[in-house]
Amino acid sequence: MLVSAAVCPCPPLLVPAVAAGAAPELDTARDACADALGVLAASRPDRLVVVGPAAGTTDLVTYPQGAHGSFRGYGVAVDVTLDGRPPRPEDRDGRSGAELPPSLAVAAWLLAHVSWTASPIQGLAVREPLDAGRCIKSGKDITTGEGRVALLVMGDASACRSLKAPGYLDERAAAFDAEVAGALGSADVTALAALDESLATDLQAAGRAGWQVLAGAAEGASLGGALLYDDAPYGVGYLVAAWS
Repeated sequence: MLVSAAVCPCPPLLVPAVAAGAAPELDTARDACADALGVLAASRPDRLVVVGPAAGTTDLVTYPQGAHGSFRGYGVAVDVTLDGRPPRPEDRDGRSGAELPPSLAVAAWLLAHVSWTASPIQGLAVREPLDAGRCIKSGKDITTGEGRVALLVMGDASACRSLKAPGYLDERAAAFDAEVAGALGSADVTALAALDESLATDLQAAGRAGWQVLAGAAEGASLGGALLYDDAPYGVGYLVAAWS
């Protein structure tokens, strides 16, 4: 049973060491993410599943609690583990298994930032782009069985909100992001499930698959939603929402 969910953006710039001098520009977004994680913790889940987009050929890849990630590819010596605590030096030296994709590494940093201890954690990377039907089924599978489940869904909205955006300016981007923001703010499962996959791909909206995983997981859960952050710094839509 899904008891709560949080939706957060996943740019590595959320990690202050990566953003460097520009870090204060995303302070409000970081605070909103922390508030959303507080909603998850307050729901007292038995399990937290962190969902995020990833490149590759495998549709769905799971990561156990304690899986490792790194921001060294962004030029900073920051390592993370998917367990809600700051990594220790020995973690990097003795780690094994596949490294977290960037979206889940950002989630690991956010969880450590709030000192998450509310429940065990599992990661799920979703290939970009995975069709809506598979995403929705995956969400339903997550909540099958006993236990109280919380979801942390990582993903950005369109990357086409300005001339300097990664995907340049697309006049459709603002309307798409507004549609998503409305659905997340009202916990509208039907609207999320019906998002246009082709348009999301055109607009480089990396969060689409994860939002549709959430739609499948939340079907019948009767959760309420709140939109905590909605902005497009750097021409990319960043949304934060909490469902409970």
